[in-house]
Amino acid sequence: MTIKLLAIGKTDSKPLNLLIEEYKKRLGFYVKFNLEIIPDIKNAKNLSESLQKQKEGELILSKTKPTDALILLDENGKQFTSVGFSTYLQKHMNSGIKQLVFVIGGPYGFSDDVYQKANGKISLSKMTFSHQMIRLFFIEQLYRGFTILRNEPYHHR
Repeated sequence: MTIKLLAIGKTDSKPLNLLIEEYKKRLGFYVKFNLEIIPDIKNAKNLSESLQKQKEGELILSKTKPTDALILLDENGKQFTSVGFSTYLQKHMNSGIKQLVFVIGGPYGFSDDVYQKANGKISLSKMTFSHQMIRLFFIEQLYRGFTILRNEPYHHR
C-alpha cells in the first residue's frame, strides 16, 4: 500500500521543511509515502470562499484515483489516540486498497464534491493549527503509528 498526503500550498519555513523531510525519511522504512503539494490558487484573495474551495476541490480530486481511499483531515473528523490511529492504519492495510490518500485542505476547508468523494474524516485535535504545522504533525503521527504496529520503542521514549 502507498500512503499519500495531499496539501494545498507550499511551506516557506525551512526548519519546518527539515522536520517534515526527517519524518518522511523515517516513514520510508515502513511504507511507500508521498507528500504532494498542490500549488495555491492564483489570485485566491479575489475569489469568494466557495469559489476558492471549489477550485481547490477540483485540484484535489484531479490528484486522486477512483480506487483510492480518500481521508480528509477535517476539524469535524474522528479523533484517535496514537494507538487507535495505528489500528486504523492496519485496517486500511488489511483491506487491500492500493493507495490511502489523506488530504489537508485550504484555509476554508473542502468543497462539497470533495466531501462526497471522501471515505472518511480525521481530526488531529480540537485545536486549530496552521496548515503547514499539520503536515509535520500528521507525518509524525504516521511514523508513530507504524512504530506502534511494529512494537518499536519510539512511542514511549
